[in-house]
This record gives sequence, C-alpha cells and structure tokens, in this order.
Amino acid sequence: MDSYFRALMWPMKHAVEVQVPPNRANPIGEGFFIYCNTLQPNKNPDFKSSSIVSLSLPELTGKLKDGSLQPDAVLYAFMEKALEVNKTLNCSTEIIMESVAQLKDISTQKKGLLYGVPISIKDNVAYESHDTSCGVVSKLDQPALMDSVMVTVLKKQGAIPFIRTNIPQGLLNYDCGNPIFGQTLNPYNLQKTPGGSSGGEGALIGGGGSILGIGTDIGGSVRIPASFCGICAFKPTSKRLSLQGISSCVRGQKSVLSSAGPLGRDVESVALCMQALLCQDMFSLDPTVPPIPFNQEVYESSEPLRIGYYENDGYLQSSPSMARAVRETKDLLEKAGHTLVPFQPLQLYHSFHELAIKGIYSDGGRTLFCHLKEGPIDPCLCGQDTVIGTPGFIKKLISVVLKPFYPRISATIDASLGVGNTGLYNLLNFPAGVVPVSTVTEEDEAQLSHYKGVHGDVWDKLFVKAVKGGVGLPVAVQCVSLPWQDEMCLRFMREVEQLTAKNKLARKH
Repeated sequence: MDSYFRALMWPMKHAVEVQVPPNRANPIGEGFFIYCNTLQPNKNPDFKSSSIVSLSLPELTGKLKDGSLQPDAVLYAFMEKALEVNKTLNCSTEIIMESVAQLKDISTQKKGLLYGVPISIKDNVAYESHDTSCGVVSKLDQPALMDSVMVTVLKKQGAIPFIRTNIPQGLLNYDCGNPIFGQTLNPYNLQKTPGGSSGGEGALIGGGGSILGIGTDIGGSVRIPASFCGICAFKPTSKRLSLQGISSCVRGQKSVLSSAGPLGRDVESVALCMQALLCQDMFSLDPTVPPIPFNQEVYESSEPLRIGYYENDGYLQSSPSMARAVRETKDLLEKAGHTLVPFQPLQLYHSFHELAIKGIYSDGGRTLFCHLKEGPIDPCLCGQDTVIGTPGFIKKLISVVLKPFYPRISATIDASLGVGNTGLYNLLNFPAGVVPVSTVTEEDEAQLSHYKGVHGDVWDKLFVKAVKGGVGLPVAVQCVSLPWQDEMCLRFMREVEQLTAKNKLARKH
C-alpha cells in the first residue's frame, strides 16, 4: 500500500542511499565532464545556448534544415542544459558518447524529419554497447548487442540520441528511484516525485534538458511523468510502434500490452515524432508492426468532435485540481463547438483487480522478484517484494477477510500498484495522451480539507496526504480515442492545447 501512495506524489526528501557497484556510482558526472571538455567552438555565434534550448521542436527542425543552426551547436547546447538539470533532479543515468560520432554521419546526409535533433531515451530502450538495467543490479554489465528498432529508426530520421534517463527499480512503479542511480526529483517541486516509470524523461524534458524523449507505458508510464512534470506525452495503440529491443522485468504480458511513446514539450512535438517513427524503416525492421503510416489529414482535421468525459471514475475520486481541470477543459471544448457527453466507466473494480493488475503481473511477479532479490531493493518496493513472494492462496484469504473493512484491499495485496485512469487504457489498448492545462491553486489546496473520496477508507486518506502541498504543480487532462485512431487522439490533444493557450492569453488581457 505504501508504494502506491508514495508513487502518486509522495514527498521525496533524500536520494536512495544503498550499496551499488562502484563503477556505477554517480555515472553521469564523469561522463559529462569528459564530454564538456570535447566541445568545439560554437558555429552559430548568433544563437546562445539558452536561445537554442528554448526553441520549440518545429522551430528547431526548421532552423536545422535551413542551415541557420548546425547540429553540433544544438547538441552541445542541450548537453550543457542537461548537465545543469541533472545536478538538481538526478534524472539521467548516462550520456551517450557515440552521439559525437553520429554528428559526422548526419553532416553528410542531412535528411530525416528529425535531422539534428538531440533526443533522450529511457534506460530500458536498447542502445548498442549500453546496459538496459531497468534499475536492477541483475541486469548490469549486460550491454545490448544492437540498437532497438526505435533507436535505429530515430537515427535514420536524423535524430541524435544523446542521453539516457532514470527509471524506478523494475519499472513497475509510479515513482522514479532505484539503488543504482538514486532518486529523481520533480522539476517543479523537489519534494515531489516526477512520476514513473518514465520519470527521468519527464524530469529532464520538464526541466529543459531535452526537447524530445522516448519512454514506455504499460500502466501510465509516459502519461503520469508528463502530467507531473508539465509536458505532453502520448501512448500509442500497442504494436503501432516496435517494442523490439525494449527491456522489461516481467514476462508473458499478453492481455495488458506495453507501448513505446514520445514525450515532448507540446503536442506538435510528439506528433512530429510519431510521424517520423511511422515510416518504412519501422515497418521493414519489425514485421510485426502494421505498415500504417502517419495520417496527417486526420491529425490536421477540424470537424467538431463528440467527446465523452468524467470527473470521477467511481474507484478513486479526483483531487479538486484534477476535477477542476476536467470541468474547465470541457467548457472550452463546448464553446469551440464540440459535443461533450458525460459517462461513467463500468466495472472498474473488476477491470483493475481481475484484469489489469493480473495482466501486468502476468507471471505473478516471479520474474520481477528474481531480479529484485539479486541486489539491494529500493525502499519504495520493500513491501512489494514481500507481497510478490506470498503464495496466491494466502493473498486471496487475506483479501476475503479484510475486504468488508478495506474495499480496495485486494489491489494492495495483489500488486501494490495503483492502476487508475491511465492503466484502464492499457487494458483496453486505447491510444491516450496527456496535455497540461492548469496548475494547482491555493483554492484547490483548501478544498482538500473537504475531500471524502469514494470509500472513505485508508486509501482515500493517504491520497489526500500525498497530494497536499501541491500549489504550483502542473495539472493535466488525459485525451483518449479508440484503438488504431492514434492520429485522432493527437488531434484531440492539439485541440485541448490550443484552446487552453487561447484561454490563458485572453485572461491576461
């Protein structure tokens, strides 16, 4: 139970302090020191580093293509910014030194939708000769033999993977810390988590150290960090993008599927990344990916939409700031001519407990348990390893006995994992993305004192404790569409983003 609420927004005051292999201690510092001493003179003196890293992705790609910015100047600017961000947030695990050599390769080709764009990748996305540790000691010193398909396609599109980002131990957690690389912090509030499992990506991009990143999502793992860190993220329909070369700590996940997806500062960034990835190279390298290119016409469409919405799913009541964000976004969409229809998700208890959690922990957590027991365990998972190692019939018995007193106890006993509004759409395999629309206000904070929750149980009480002290933190809404309608989901996200921006501008005047 503790790990679930820590993962929501639990205050993080100290990095994890455990014994790790000496060659892994603080791996980013030395690498950055070496790298910064290899920097060449800036070939774009008219552009300061701060100006480069503040560009939007469309602006950056435009300047790279017309030659007003050179890839090396862009790479070094982001390396410098990433170093600055990492010192505070501890969001990166290592720099990719091969990015220097890649500069030479792309200088002769100058092609691809992401030509010259530095990109960050999550620790579990394979890069040749680098570990995909997943935050567990048992996976160290096992460098990948080749790039993942995602990395290969990104390179073919001209992108430069330059840094790898932190994750929670074993990946299946909504926090972001492990015994190897330590605890990652939120760029808006150092006492809060950036979310997980792509928390390093969320923190690095939210802190300005990367413009575009690749994460993975099986229960909200790109959407939660993005919402916590004030950026956008998109979980495509599973199998729309290749998962070859992406590591996990659980085997046999078939009913609930993971997705690789982009994180960026705005919707246009993640849409451009999807457009770049959905190319012939992706389809040729991984025949299991359906050869469906990006549908620009659907993404740019403007016809009115019919949109369902809900503030409370009947399982976990939203905080005041979250409910307000939904109401405000609903009003903006209606004023723009869209039809909004209230609805209530059905059978969520059964969906979470019997389908989602069991589907995510498809082998009963045995593989994860084997990885965890081979090394130090992050404090956030200390209860979870005990739960995983408990025989199923005992867990069932405890659940039956305690359920009248704690209606949601079986979720705690089964997995210590909160599969809420995000995990539902992994189970259904719906594409989903998040867009920041507001921040937590003093009024939101005051209304927490009246929060009752759905059941009034210990979970609801701990939820209030977890989200307290959030004034100024970003608040996002989630946009969802039907399977394989990824471009429509992105179009929906863009609509929300544009309407929110117009509303903020109108309020200023």
